[in-house]
Amino acid sequence: MASKELATGFTIASEGQINTAVHVITQGTVKARFSGGEITLKKGDVIGLCDIAFESNFFTYTVDEPAVLVPFPCKSSQSIKDLCSKNAEIGKMMFNSMVNQVLLILTLYARTKDNCSKIYGLCLEYYDKYISICAKNNVISRSLPQFDSFSEFSLEEDIDDWLLGYYASFREFTPEVKAAFCDFPAYIAGFIKKASTDIHAALSVIDVMNDFYSEKMGVFMQESGIDMFDLFTSLLFRLKHDSPDAEKIKALIESIVDLLKTRPVIDTDLIYERVSSYRTKLQAVGTTGAGETDETGEEAPSADLSNSLDKILEYGDIRPEQANMFRELVTKFKKLSDKTASDDNARKIRLELSKLFYDVYLGVLKQSFNEVLPPPIIRMFLNFGYVDEELAGGANANYLYSLAKTFSGDASKGIYTASEWLRAVYTMKKDPSRNEFDTDYLSKLHELKVAGKISAEDEIRLSADPDERLKFEIENMFPMVNKVTYGRLSVFCPVFSEHNIIKPLSQCLVTIDAIEKAYEDIKKVDYGAFYRETVYTNEKAGIPKEFVAVEVMPNIILMPNVGTRAVMWQEIEGRKRTTPARFMISVFHMEDIYGSFVRLVGEYRWEMCKRVQGARWNDVSDRSLTSEYFDYIQFYRKNNELSQDAKEKIKTGLVKAKNSFKEMFVRDYIIWVIYEGTGSPRLNKVVRSIMCTYCPFPAELRQKMASNPLFKDTFEHYEVKIAQKIHHLDNVIQKLKSSGVEVPQEIAVHRNYIEGK
Repeated sequence: MASKELATGFTIASEGQINTAVHVITQGTVKARFSGGEITLKKGDVIGLCDIAFESNFFTYTVDEPAVLVPFPCKSSQSIKDLCSKNAEIGKMMFNSMVNQVLLILTLYARTKDNCSKIYGLCLEYYDKYISICAKNNVISRSLPQFDSFSEFSLEEDIDDWLLGYYASFREFTPEVKAAFCDFPAYIAGFIKKASTDIHAALSVIDVMNDFYSEKMGVFMQESGIDMFDLFTSLLFRLKHDSPDAEKIKALIESIVDLLKTRPVIDTDLIYERVSSYRTKLQAVGTTGAGETDETGEEAPSADLSNSLDKILEYGDIRPEQANMFRELVTKFKKLSDKTASDDNARKIRLELSKLFYDVYLGVLKQSFNEVLPPPIIRMFLNFGYVDEELAGGANANYLYSLAKTFSGDASKGIYTASEWLRAVYTMKKDPSRNEFDTDYLSKLHELKVAGKISAEDEIRLSADPDERLKFEIENMFPMVNKVTYGRLSVFCPVFSEHNIIKPLSQCLVTIDAIEKAYEDIKKVDYGAFYRETVYTNEKAGIPKEFVAVEVMPNIILMPNVGTRAVMWQEIEGRKRTTPARFMISVFHMEDIYGSFVRLVGEYRWEMCKRVQGARWNDVSDRSLTSEYFDYIQFYRKNNELSQDAKEKIKTGLVKAKNSFKEMFVRDYIIWVIYEGTGSPRLNKVVRSIMCTYCPFPAELRQKMASNPLFKDTFEHYEVKIAQKIHHLDNVIQKLKSSGVEVPQEIAVHRNYIEGK
């Protein structure tokens, strides 16, 4: 065959391209790249052998240094055998090159596995140092959302551990032994096919390990800014200028920077941007602490916020004794050197201030109902919990003032600020939420009537009384959810205070766009997240009864605090299953919004299934998401489909989840959406099957991932199930068309839903 001279950068073959030939390198070098890395092929190596067991390439081969190649037509193992039969020298080159290439891949595999084993401990080591410094300096430590599902490195499916030694042994054979092997073309073809298959298996595991490694490196730095780098830089700027730990923190920050640079997994532009910003700020403020800088990250316009508390109390319908007591408690709270202290005095101040806050809030809120647009300071109080410019910090107060002028929800999209939501309850556009005992307003009234505390006439009257409805909402849902979304129950106080701010407010404001983006990203993986099944009848179209799915998006209430948690408070309103769920989240959410919403949707899916299934929610004879998952966790020890490692992982997970099956499911759901949905397998085959059945990927994503062996069987089983449903719907649609009846929108939408479009 004629040789080819190729320049640097020339692509010889690309990933996914059909195999047609192998190429012997007689000069130069070639890079063989795949999603998880690359290897270098040199003179004497044969390009294309790694892919020979498959129809198409898994590698992209690009000239690294000017090369000379000799091509040989070759499409399969049979072609290898035929080629070796005709040319024994080519057979020897292929054998030696295959040994070289498989060892390069397996060595990369071993190195990647070692990195994965070490990175977990490294993450914990840095976080322990952070916790220790925070405790030493009386600073409240922050958690990272990545740690919610943080676990040691383990592989659900792995390659045989003897493979590296097996292939390495071929290098030890004498030339005579190798020559003897090469006298048998069938042996060479079989050896190369096996090695190609082993390489493919190793590549799949390397992809999984690289995803794990990237995930753990993301603990140190990621685009959201909620990472280890932020923990340490924020801590540095919060400490006093004379803090003895300032230099220690700086050294830890620089070690994180070195780690990121020497292990290039994170985008280099992101590293440069974040590190440059940190060093610029460090140079500007020295070690004086972030408390003396603008926490919003921008210059906010100056506003007349003096005597804010007096203006708020004068505005609302507040009794004088209540107003005086509230002023006194706010003053005491301001004077606390540590507002999260656990001593009796601090706890008493926080508790009394919290109780009185909601009385004041109700008085101010009801007064605001008389105006279309209350003054900015009043909106700051109602939507952010702001009461005092000193307590909030001057820069923060100015930012809140500028924000309050335009900040609002969008009822058409189900997104409400706290004051907008309470106004909707007061005007009877929304029913009051359930209390912490899962009892709604009308049920509570009925209980009172049955107990003889109110009459039947009172029950009817109170059900439509706006003041009583509002009072129920503020006394039952509002204080509890405000505390839970804040995140630290024992030190909660509802007034806006600078000590709670650990990152610029402008970076953690929950906007309508951010919520919609989170929804959009979730539905790219779990497209049916908010669909519910309901009965559809249309006598005119000849449809007596048909079950169809309708999408019902949840209501979002932005709670007036700076917090770290989101809450799925209730999955429906009343008893009607096609009413919106209620999600609550802090208006200033300090954690990753997308990750928080994924958790919310996981909780919602569990609770919605329980609601639909009723008392049989855990009865596996009536198959559902909750019953199958409950059965999986309850009997995992006896499940032959699970490896011993998988069983140990479930056992550890249950301990972390405090034996909560719901929490176990939510954690698996997070993995399903964030990792499995991007082609990075993390779950065991049993959970994957449950998720695929009840939280399926859209059709396009299923098609994209169908070639992955870990998903193939699960997807094929699922496609059989939906094919039956689609066949039924097609019969219904064909019958309608034959009768000259236009296909109802509900039926068309349901068919698209079943198909995953």
